[in-house]
Amino acid sequence: MAAAEFKILAINPGSTSTKFGLFTNNRVEGVWTLRHSDEELATFKGRPVLDQLDYRRALIERELNIRGVERASIDAVVGRGGLLRPLASGTYQVTPAMLDELAGAGRGEHASNLGAFLAQAIALPIGVDAFIVDPVSVNERSEKARLSGAALLDRDGFCHALNSKAIAKRYAREQRRPYSELRLIIAHLGGGFCFTAHEGGQMIDATDAREEGPFSAERAGSVPVFQLVSLCFSGDFTRQEIERLLVGDGGLYSYLGTRDLAEVEQRIVEGDPKAELVFEAMAYQIAKEIGAMAAVLRGHVDAVLLTGGMAHSTKLVEAVTESVRWIAPVSTYPGEDELQALSEGTLRVLRGEEVAQDFGKMGLSN
Repeated sequence: MAAAEFKILAINPGSTSTKFGLFTNNRVEGVWTLRHSDEELATFKGRPVLDQLDYRRALIERELNIRGVERASIDAVVGRGGLLRPLASGTYQVTPAMLDELAGAGRGEHASNLGAFLAQAIALPIGVDAFIVDPVSVNERSEKARLSGAALLDRDGFCHALNSKAIAKRYAREQRRPYSELRLIIAHLGGGFCFTAHEGGQMIDATDAREEGPFSAERAGSVPVFQLVSLCFSGDFTRQEIERLLVGDGGLYSYLGTRDLAEVEQRIVEGDPKAELVFEAMAYQIAKEIGAMAAVLRGHVDAVLLTGGMAHSTKLVEAVTESVRWIAPVSTYPGEDELQALSEGTLRVLRGEEVAQDFGKMGLSN
């Protein structure tokens, strides 16, 4: 008997675009990107991100109509998970409680908060379930990993759990070994960097992609705390300017005025010593963070996996690999492929390989 085929619509809202794709099981039927111009988004400036729901839903629906996608053929809709409370990893069915929490934006405004709403808005009229998969708030850190050193500050921040978990499971399938038996270090090298240590099927430690670890294309990462405090109380900067210095105008941009790694590499080819120094410093910090995660796993590491957009850079991959290959074999999975990861998580539930977590009752990180 042939295996059942499931058609899944996956949606990933970003700050200036909405990406969505149609998948039949693991087969890609089509992937589309809707760009949102500054003029279009200006209408929503200063307003909650959820005010964009009807605008983005209408654009998706229009594109599906143009592509001739029959709504009745869709078995489930999945959206990118937003800034929720700390959760265990998994696929979650969208519920009123989840939507209420996202609407409150208690952990911040972000385009990803639209994911569950968009999935629900499209799924409801056709009578199918809506899901999210491994939102950025996934927190499987051990208790000792959550202590920051200051009782008022916990380490329960955000990381790119969606891609990290998907890559871990993909590597496990390739090795024909259960994910739960592998000890892995995954370095997600995107606009922000996220480093995770995997053991027993969980991310037992992770860096917060906003405020920990190495500097990235636009984020400062860990910075000298007392110097930062001095800046905050100098009277020369507003809170928004300080936050922008750390996330948005930090990292490569802070030193070189560009967020484009390819441009940095070209400057190096042209003999720019500052570009070379900044590049080497970033690679150095990436390797150092991977080394820290090796300590978390007590030196027993099956593989180091490099993923994210910057993993396309041969120069960066070679520089990092040279420093960490003594820890474990290094494999590279360039890009993020978030839509595929969303679809895979939903497919596991539709096939009965996993049970969808109940946001109200299950999935809370211990």
